[in-house]
Amino acid sequence: MENARELFQIMTRRFGLLNKNCCTIGGSDITPVQSHILYEVDRQHNPSMQQIAETLGTDITTFSRQVQSLIKMDLIKKTPDPTDRRISTLSLTVQGKYVATTIDSQMNSYLEEVFSYMSEFEREMVIRSVQLMNDAMAKSDRCCRPVKID
Repeated sequence: MENARELFQIMTRRFGLLNKNCCTIGGSDITPVQSHILYEVDRQHNPSMQQIAETLGTDITTFSRQVQSLIKMDLIKKTPDPTDRRISTLSLTVQGKYVATTIDSQMNSYLEEVFSYMSEFEREMVIRSVQLMNDAMAKSDRCCRPVKID
């Protein structure tokens, strides 16, 4: 079997996940982490800060800093929950919706191009394999955590 770690390292680089910015849209430089936050806030309906942090597997402190930068960029709005003021919900601003939609469109276009180099069977095999990998990773108690060296 080929070195699995090397394959994932290469795929991570090719997706641009190591880049400081994944894209620049409407004058806003968006990091890969911010892109993930925008995607999840768009996907979930008025999620709490805690919900998105858990979905992304990040600690709330780091996540809060990212949200603050997105608020300053006028991409996200943070609103206290009317029933529990300790909870803040997140929503996209008009500009945030534009940025999230643009990133989504660009990523879908990129994936369509990549898949165009494969047969229908190969595309389905890749999608099923990624789903299997995601499902298996979800069962691991080490999923979404930094690697600890003892």
